[in-house]
Amino acid sequence: MLKSKLLGCVVPACLIYGVGIAGAAQGITLSTRQKEVGKYEKLELAIEVGREYRNPFDPCEVEVNVLIAGPGGRSLVLPAFYGQNYERQDVPQGGRTAAWYYPQGTTSWKARFAPMEVGAYVARASLRDRQGEVTSAPLKFDCVASSRKGFVRMGTKDPRFLEFTEGEPFFVIGQNVAFVGETQYVTPVKAEQVFGKLAANGANFVRLWTCCQDWALAIEAQKSAWTRSWTRESPVVPVPDAASDSNGRKCIRLKGDKGASLTASPSHPIGLRPGTRYVFAGRFRAEGCKALRVQVGNSSWEVSASSGGSPDWQTFRQEFGTSGNERWLGRVAFSLVGPGTIWLDALSLKEAAGGAELLWEADVNRPSRGYYNPLDCFMLDQIIEAAEQNGIYLMLCAITRDLYMNALSKVDSPEYRLAVTDAKKFMRYAVARWGYSTSVAAWEYWNEMDPGKPTDRFYAEVGNYLAKMDLYNHLRTTSTWAPSARDCRHPQLDIAQEHHYMRPGDDDFKDEVESIIRQTRFLRDNAPGKPALIGEFGLADAKWGLSEYMKQDPEGIHFHNCLWASALAGTSGTAMFWWWDQLDRQDAYRHYKPLTTFLAGFSPAGLQPTTATTSEPRLRIVGQQANDRAYLWLTNRQAVWWNLVVQKRPPEPIDTARITVEGLEPHSYVVLWSDTQDGEAISKQTVASEGGRLQLAVPPFTRDIACKIVPTSFAQ
Repeated sequence: MLKSKLLGCVVPACLIYGVGIAGAAQGITLSTRQKEVGKYEKLELAIEVGREYRNPFDPCEVEVNVLIAGPGGRSLVLPAFYGQNYERQDVPQGGRTAAWYYPQGTTSWKARFAPMEVGAYVARASLRDRQGEVTSAPLKFDCVASSRKGFVRMGTKDPRFLEFTEGEPFFVIGQNVAFVGETQYVTPVKAEQVFGKLAANGANFVRLWTCCQDWALAIEAQKSAWTRSWTRESPVVPVPDAASDSNGRKCIRLKGDKGASLTASPSHPIGLRPGTRYVFAGRFRAEGCKALRVQVGNSSWEVSASSGGSPDWQTFRQEFGTSGNERWLGRVAFSLVGPGTIWLDALSLKEAAGGAELLWEADVNRPSRGYYNPLDCFMLDQIIEAAEQNGIYLMLCAITRDLYMNALSKVDSPEYRLAVTDAKKFMRYAVARWGYSTSVAAWEYWNEMDPGKPTDRFYAEVGNYLAKMDLYNHLRTTSTWAPSARDCRHPQLDIAQEHHYMRPGDDDFKDEVESIIRQTRFLRDNAPGKPALIGEFGLADAKWGLSEYMKQDPEGIHFHNCLWASALAGTSGTAMFWWWDQLDRQDAYRHYKPLTTFLAGFSPAGLQPTTATTSEPRLRIVGQQANDRAYLWLTNRQAVWWNLVVQKRPPEPIDTARITVEGLEPHSYVVLWSDTQDGEAISKQTVASEGGRLQLAVPPFTRDIACKIVPTSFAQ
């Protein structure tokens, strides 16, 4: 029996089927339209295998890789993936622009590679299944220099911060844009617009969910045309006489009086081609009722039930055509003609000439884990491309938690072991399809896993697997629904992460700056030697929803204060605000630009909490410094959001404050004071430290002001 090298899978003979019964002996081909690719840029490879598999997503059934010989004889094993490509057009719909998707051809195998060294390469595709292993003829290509900075890494000079492969520091400035979907505030079209606005204002980072189940982008979630994750009653039932079905097959049941109906509701609108013929087909079994009425868009028909109450399954097939401007599938519904029960199975919608399945969400027999939703995968392809075009780096919150969480309750259980294996398969697919992109900054395993679950083994095993399989060594992180010091310290989690919301009744509710400082202290106490991020942050109500106070703060005062406080409190980037839709409505992106202007040339290596002090009691100093530079944010304690937004109490100006900064090497320094609202310089002076100390007069300000202190050699 064949075993996969990393997953330890045994491929049973019963799993392979379809064309190409000779299996691996039939051969495999590798091709590309590119003969040359830039360093860190994408080379896309097409792989023809000539066979079909029951579950091509499962590397225990079929494992396809590309074996690459690079410059200097370095050997790489690049995982390939199976997927469906789509055509996309942005079309007007209901007063907005909607993304229309339509399958291009049928599913196929691909590989995506981003070379990290300049030079000549030779690649061969390799297929391994129960029949054995076969390798393609060699394919040659060259990698040339490019302007790309490389992948996001833990800092080599200071592991608490991030940098690119080529050595340039990377400081996270961004937010969540977690839910992307046709029914969400952020549609695929709008996501690209949001990325553009973020980039135009200097932001560089987005935390994105690919695990939303059935309300937005989800790779592995069991999206269904019949139920939602919040549905109480489901029409999905075992097929009649299921006891005789060893596979436990399921179907759809419709029962009731005459006219009882059931409507399919896919999570994705289904695109159709204008002027095209389609076939809607399936099978049904009736009990009691006279006939089944079927409606597909503007077409409807009846299928009579077998006479004599026969329990046999009946097939139906109906062809229909779209008009010259018809682009979307309308209502798909079934109703009873006469009282009784009907079971539906094997529903399908395809072009009459053949092609990809359009109604894939109607299939109720897809596995809950191990099937990767084709359109969601393609949407993520495009989101990543949009991120690349806008200089945005993504933390992909990857795996659908609720498909795994219960299985992770007992470490030594078969359920736990299977969850680990399935997660490895998922991450293999993610690396194969999206790992090439330098805009994928980090894999985040879960959104808010239960911190009480014994997940140490999960992170160790999946982390070790990624360390061997992910050529690009993407950073790994996770999150929990309450602070987890254990996860922050885990050696196979590269980025420590915490989520926090200010809520009524919390002692930090009225002071967003103190709240940020506390969260930073927790992260740095538990992750003193690795990057750390506040992955979600915001102003919430008692039930964790959007606070009504946000609507009273169109100026975004609390957002502004949180950005500056988090940037200079000691984490590896700004706190990532959660309420992305509200930020967009308020056009709050402008708050990023003054911060990015201030941080131009920011060198975080070696920074520690500032020694700066003041005798002015109203002045709070948040900042970081090394022995040759300092970055400070000075804020009026009266200028917190509660005072300004709720109590509408303006702060008193601070006119004559002075600060003292200790611990600086004897140098001549440039001191630059900046307006935090527009990023403009207020004053610039050159001063010399005396005994490692600088004493500075603070320009008059009312709410906040920023100060950068760098050697004159830095400023030139």
